[in-house]
Amino acid sequence: MRGTKKLINFGVIGYVIGSLLLINGFLMALPLGFSYFYEDGAQLSFLMASGLTFAIGFSSRYFLRSFKEAEIKRREGFIIVSFSWVAMTLFGTLPYVLSESIPNYSNAFFETMSGFSTTGASILDNIEEMPESILFWRSMTQWIGGMGIIVLTIAILPLLGIGGMELFVNEAPGPTKDKIHPRIKETAKRLWVIYLFLTLAETVVLMFCGMGFFDAINHSLTTTSTGGFSTKQTSIAHFNSPLIETVIVLFMFLAGTNFTLIYFGFKGKVKRIWQNDEFKWYLMAVIGFIALLTPAVLLDVENMNNGFTLWESFRYVAFQVVSIITTTGFASGIFTEWGVFATFIFFLLLFSGASAGSTSGGMKIVRIVILIKNGFLEFKRRIHPNAIVPVHLNGKSINNKVIYNLLAFLFLYLFMFVIGSIIMAAMPGVDLLTAISSVATSIGNVGPGISTVDPSQSFAHLPDAGKWVLSFLMLFGRLELFTVAVLFSPYFWRVN
Repeated sequence: MRGTKKLINFGVIGYVIGSLLLINGFLMALPLGFSYFYEDGAQLSFLMASGLTFAIGFSSRYFLRSFKEAEIKRREGFIIVSFSWVAMTLFGTLPYVLSESIPNYSNAFFETMSGFSTTGASILDNIEEMPESILFWRSMTQWIGGMGIIVLTIAILPLLGIGGMELFVNEAPGPTKDKIHPRIKETAKRLWVIYLFLTLAETVVLMFCGMGFFDAINHSLTTTSTGGFSTKQTSIAHFNSPLIETVIVLFMFLAGTNFTLIYFGFKGKVKRIWQNDEFKWYLMAVIGFIALLTPAVLLDVENMNNGFTLWESFRYVAFQVVSIITTTGFASGIFTEWGVFATFIFFLLLFSGASAGSTSGGMKIVRIVILIKNGFLEFKRRIHPNAIVPVHLNGKSINNKVIYNLLAFLFLYLFMFVIGSIIMAAMPGVDLLTAISSVATSIGNVGPGISTVDPSQSFAHLPDAGKWVLSFLMLFGRLELFTVAVLFSPYFWRVN
């Protein structure tokens, strides 16, 4: 006798996505304050965009309210996370399109997906000519996407009236799901308190360093989210301030740290931080690449007569290393002008990412650490085939299931990189380096690449078809590949 068919509950999916759009409509109204203050002419556009988004979200919740108490199963969780990101992006384009700040819809979708996925790749060549409210919304998309609109909604669970563990499992980044609190709602609240605190703290410190309030709040929103959108065309290089760069480096590093460890730090449990293997590798990677690249950049720029001193080489390298490893993507200089060796190292860093449980994108340090340890232990297994040689992390052995999962993740990551690069290379007017770097920076949610998409240039010149491909890769990367990829599996949709 066949078992009961496990049908997907599309009612609860529509109810949750409607709730997210309701929140998005409210957040979309926040830039109105800047629009009225600066009189930038975008008030009507935001009123229409916010009203439409809010109305559709409210209607969806109202007509599907009977599903309010429905249980979210694993399959519904995957669909909600993936589809909500697409829905948020589709409605997030409205301020750009209605204000005609970005009239081309492909460009608007690319910019919005880059925002919500915290990638930071941009099609704008005239950032400083944009209305202030549009720039603020652009930064807000990254701040919302940084911790995840799903976790935000769980934090205000009474609004939804449904359980949220399945959503958090699919949305929270990284291969491990360390809980600060046994209840997911309380975990989400603590994560968002830390997130909000870091954002406000950076805003105050940047203003103290001489940055105006508007620039400070925007850069804080996009630093904490490791997004990298700037209010200036030349990014952080515009300010030419070692003090501002130092502050942003510190907050980028914190944003790339597992938020659970930051919570322990606030609680005075500093020992827990130093005992964490991933944090130690993360710190060593940052220090190591700075030590490696500083002399290389110094020698190279001297050969090109750019006149960098040792301090300037260290300053620019330190900022760019932290920016790329954390997948923030801010630029204090154009690293592709620092020689072939430095350019190649920065290209490799496009794949790394920072800590699991942070707002960073990329593969994550913990995955790389486990794969490296497993690779070295394989030599011992070859010599002693009957010995049980487990991989250890934080003093605990890693289950083989985790190793298999990481190998599958690595395969899927590289597979998508190769296929994406082939597709982009087939696009008219796209050279090989642009193709592979645009794919690497999109799937890693980094922002700048090399060749014609380096920090000095935008993605505007790419074909519209290429922008849609890269937007798709940004979504995959932000949601840790499997969350979206599983939807393309025939097994997922089987009802038995």
